[in-house]
Amino acid sequence: MYQILEKEELAPKIQKFEISAPQIAAKAEPGHFLIVRVDEFAERIPLTVADYDREQGSVTIIVQEVGFSSKQICDLEIDDSFLDLVGPLGKPIETEDYDRVICVAGGLGAAPLYPKVKSLAKKGVELITILGAQSEELLILEEDLADLSQELYITTDNGSKGRKGFVTDQLEEILTEDDQFDLVIAIGPMIMMKFVAEVTKEYDIDTMVSLNSLMVDGTGMCGGCRVTVGGETKFSCVDGPAFDGHLVDFNEQLQRSKTYQDKEEKVKEHEFWGADCRAKREN
Repeated sequence: MYQILEKEELAPKIQKFEISAPQIAAKAEPGHFLIVRVDEFAERIPLTVADYDREQGSVTIIVQEVGFSSKQICDLEIDDSFLDLVGPLGKPIETEDYDRVICVAGGLGAAPLYPKVKSLAKKGVELITILGAQSEELLILEEDLADLSQELYITTDNGSKGRKGFVTDQLEEILTEDDQFDLVIAIGPMIMMKFVAEVTKEYDIDTMVSLNSLMVDGTGMCGGCRVTVGGETKFSCVDGPAFDGHLVDFNEQLQRSKTYQDKEEKVKEHEFWGADCRAKREN
């Protein structure tokens, strides 16, 4: 059992958990993820290692409530426990040999972006970060990212904070004035990463994206997280989740991400939805 040490609401329906997991914390690196399961009846959920503390033996995850399983996690409180925490999984990112990097986060993408920004900052990389969300109340980790970056730009879809518009608008403006960057890291909704990659391709800047593909086991056996990169089939869990954004078939990924949308909606509408569901299943 993996006990919850701290819980913090970062934004409406977005919770941050610090969990006791000494063995995982000892090996975690930026880019790794976990497979978590609340109890024996629960779905296996892949979640990024948003941070880790080797001394305390803890890892941090950030969860947004969007469906049944994420709500089940967000309802947990301090001293509750996860039945399973498997990891660290995936390939850690390389943060060597970069001098100037632009980091772009959309919505919850700030969570997996943060450990990468933290690692780059420790190596003395010059960092510009663009943080976007639908509205001001949904911006997360703003202060943390600002502390690590030379410049932080905010964009919101509705203009409630920072620039009104999309992260790609801000990125285009920066690159128009100065395109001498070694790398752009973009993490967020699939459509956002697609358009960021299209912008950076025009400037011939290497671009790293992190794919949140559908996933079951997280070890490469089920094939559910397959992606097409450079015309080849890869698996997000063992080959990624970070890939060259200029080589990813985003149209295929956008289509596959909608596979279970109708089923998720049916679960939400089910009479057992909410707090009663877990109790009734356990009985």
